Amino acid sequence: MSAAPERAGEHVLGADGRFHVADEEVRLSIYGWEDWIVLAVFWALAIVVFYQVFTRYVLNDAAGWTEEIARYLLVAVTFLGGAMAVRRGTHIQVDFVYRFLPRSSGRALSVFVDVVRAAFFGYGTWLTWLLLDKIGSQRMAIVELPIGLVFGAMLIGFALMFGRALQVAWRNWRQGYSVLERPDVFQEDEA
Repeated sequence: MSAAPERAGEHVLGADGRFHVADEEVRLSIYGWEDWIVLAVFWALAIVVFYQVFTRYVLNDAAGWTEEIARYLLVAVTFLGGAMAVRRGTHIQVDFVYRFLPRSSGRALSVFVDVVRAAFFGYGTWLTWLLLDKIGSQRMAIVELPIGLVFGAMLIGFALMFGRALQVAWRNWRQGYSVLERPDVFQEDEA
């Protein structure tokens, strides 16, 4: 009578009618080194936003610099976090089409997607480098820091996404399929 989902052979309610659940083993090995950097930048963002809320609503004297720094930390989390998504294969994708394509067409389209993804991130890296070269020494609006710090985070994020896209493309080529073609056999710890 239990409406709880069951995994292979696992029952939430035991024969005695009580709730029985065992936690899965915590595996830190599935996280890449960039995941920890993104976590640190995210916590810096959380602290800045907390300080912003505290000064605005508790002290009734908003710290003006927190708005700008929070915005730039969010940009850093976004671009650095993109590398996590590329490595893990969790960017938005449409794998429904692959179910109706012949195997060879699906494989060709998957290789095309890998090439276009790597080219896009490579081009983004190049454009960000050019932008950083042109305006990187300009100052932020409120905080007297170079805007190049923000574009530096974007550059690092694009470069990481480019490198991870090349790794994913190489892995897909070696194994003969990608997560697009066979989402049922994709293992997160392979990423």
